[in-house]
Amino acid sequence: MDYELIKERMKSKNLGTYACKYEDGIRFIEEEDTIRPSFYRDIDRIIYSLAYTRYLDKTQVFTHKDNDHLSRRMTHVQFVSKIARTIGRALALNEDLIEAASLGHDLGHTPFGHFGESILNEISLKYNEGYFNHNIQSVRLLLEIENYGNGCNLTIQVLDAIMCHNGEFLLEKFESQKKSKEEFLEEYKECYSNKDKIKELKSMTLEGLVVRISDLIAYLGKDIEDAIRLNIIKESDVPQDIREVLGTSNKEIVNTIILDIIKNSINKNYIKLSKNVYNAMVNLKKFNYEHIYNLALTKKEKEDIKKMYYKLFEHYLNDLNEKNKDSVIYKNYLSKMNKEYRKNTNERIVIDYIAGMTDEYFIKEYNKLYS
Repeated sequence: MDYELIKERMKSKNLGTYACKYEDGIRFIEEEDTIRPSFYRDIDRIIYSLAYTRYLDKTQVFTHKDNDHLSRRMTHVQFVSKIARTIGRALALNEDLIEAASLGHDLGHTPFGHFGESILNEISLKYNEGYFNHNIQSVRLLLEIENYGNGCNLTIQVLDAIMCHNGEFLLEKFESQKKSKEEFLEEYKECYSNKDKIKELKSMTLEGLVVRISDLIAYLGKDIEDAIRLNIIKESDVPQDIREVLGTSNKEIVNTIILDIIKNSINKNYIKLSKNVYNAMVNLKKFNYEHIYNLALTKKEKEDIKKMYYKLFEHYLNDLNEKNKDSVIYKNYLSKMNKEYRKNTNERIVIDYIAGMTDEYFIKEYNKLYS
């Protein structure tokens, strides 16, 4: 069998000047490629991870609404992947790197989405474990938790794109920043101690920048559709000046932004939006926060979820401190982890365990303890 020929066939074709090349993929532990090139192999490792399976029951925006057509975290990452690969193909970038980062970017999300993330951040700070951010937890999962503490040994280009993906921080122009393995690790660790570091992160590849903007494109219009489906807002509630620029439906919004990025970024070493589309996206994001995200959970729901987080955290922490080997955190989690992982503080282990829970498992475990 001609492995070299097959390896070439497995690669994205017609990579442009500014694309990340397969031979540039860097791992912490070097490996020899078989027929799967570097970033293609990373896709496989992500989709076969335990964390990827748990996407199925993790909140995107709306929690426990009686409607099967609402986005979940699993569908969101697929939307991001498709949008990012569309942009990447048009710009002659590495689609395998884009797909790997897209599918892995939200692995670190907590039960109940961003609200759950804010509570776990509060707990993490209270117990001196630093800031908790879902994108940093995504990297931690793939670097230090998956495979029983051994990690997945992904390329740093994919890990970096995941770390820098945060679509909450929109820019008109995104520029990349070259990094070594050591510089990547330094940034990753600094995010635990420096509150503002998360806002300063720049991906080392154009592919990472595409994933970052695609995260935002994927949820802006789709969250409006979900809110309309739940009768939270009407289509006409979206300001007319935004609709005139971006369109009204999710399909129109996604198409408008993708074409704008391609037009302004083709054959460039950056990713750029036109001023008009950028301003409309800023205003639409603001509208979504005011009329959707801030209203996705009631005050009572928020109080209940916060109480559940604290009670579960304190219960599991006590189990670890008391060496209660009958606790689920021992039986279902810690007993399977390697010696290196067990060197973490008990507080960090509990944070990892809770962050990895699905919404349903989180509620089930709480009810078992406190029903």
